[in-house]
Amino acid sequence: MDNYDPSSAAYKKARRQYLKTTKNRTKDLDAEWTPFRAAEKRYKARFPPPDLSHVLDLTTATCDAETLASGQSFYCNGVEIKLLDTNESTSSGVGKAFSVPRVPGLVILPSFVSPQDQRRLVRWALRDHARHPNETNLDAHYILPDEGLWNAHLNSDAPLVRTRACPESSDTEYGNSGPRQLVSNTPADPANFQSMLRSPKPPPAPSPTVSPTSPTALISKLRWANIGWSYHWGSKQYDFTKGKGRVDNEIRAICKRAVSSVNWKEVFGQSDEEGWGDENWRSWHETYEPDAGIVNYYQIKDTLMAHVDRSEVCATSPLVSISLGNAAIFLIGGLTRDVEPTAILLRSGDVVIMSGPACRRAYHGVPRILEDTLPDHFSLKADGEGFSSWTSYDLYMRTTRININVRQVFPKGFDPGLQVEN
Repeated sequence: MDNYDPSSAAYKKARRQYLKTTKNRTKDLDAEWTPFRAAEKRYKARFPPPDLSHVLDLTTATCDAETLASGQSFYCNGVEIKLLDTNESTSSGVGKAFSVPRVPGLVILPSFVSPQDQRRLVRWALRDHARHPNETNLDAHYILPDEGLWNAHLNSDAPLVRTRACPESSDTEYGNSGPRQLVSNTPADPANFQSMLRSPKPPPAPSPTVSPTSPTALISKLRWANIGWSYHWGSKQYDFTKGKGRVDNEIRAICKRAVSSVNWKEVFGQSDEEGWGDENWRSWHETYEPDAGIVNYYQIKDTLMAHVDRSEVCATSPLVSISLGNAAIFLIGGLTRDVEPTAILLRSGDVVIMSGPACRRAYHGVPRILEDTLPDHFSLKADGEGFSSWTSYDLYMRTTRININVRQVFPKGFDPGLQVEN
């Protein structure tokens, strides 16, 4: 990457920007940062470029046959990991699964999704999913085309996308406008579910400053699309009044296959961890049923700052995360930001499973998308599937990472008392 070459224009530009922005910075400012915030700053920095030597990269994970056979943990990039037994092989024939003992319940499946399936999932995420009835970040401000934003983008004759500006007189009560507010929401559980169900969830206010825009200009502003149950960003709770959206069959199958491939006894068999409630990892092969999620569309300079997922009533079942496109640095720590996070390099096709009470309530985030890390199988040269229109996908993915993360909102057998249509 050019940022690591002192003679490159990118390196020199980053250095100039760094000197300009830090000229008047207090020398001891970083002393106030929590360990998680310090890690975010370190990996987010354009200058000096971050040192990746302590970022867990499972493509370099090697150990001797005796260690593998013993089931003992070993170290990779300074991070303790353990190779797990798996119940299947991926299309590459490797079928490896790793746990990170420092974060009980964290499992990584490198290259779990085949190159061909990765390309198919990219098509699904852009062409098929980011459209009505699946809500996106743009729906609050624009009246998106019925055929979907991506399909309109491919149509050179598509009209401008109209705005959804607030009418002067309206009975609708909107949520706060402007930048998203930091919300520390109460963790959902069966006891407080009914009160959360009744709490107001006003729609976000349409921006009065946006103008009609071409679909092509809006594509770069697409950041998320909802899966399954509708998530209300203003309150960080689910809005069950909107009903349950569809979970795509292929996404559902990949998530269930990932969970079924792990030998959970190796992960939790020796654990005396509290906080499980009625949930039990021993039955996940039968009870895990993904019913909600988000597709995230990251551009190169985008980040996802430290946060905790507290919205699901089912607080321990697996959250399955699929990486597509450019690689990213993923940070995961503990129950507070004071825990030093583990940094993990996630490549296209990798699957991460967050499970159990410690991992599902751990702070995590994505401080960096790594430039120029798109795998070759996303290029036109690799197109042997008869896709005549892959060019637009190839161009878009050169500066993009797509993340599909899916979770289970309700424990198996829990009756939420909702009168909704699936």
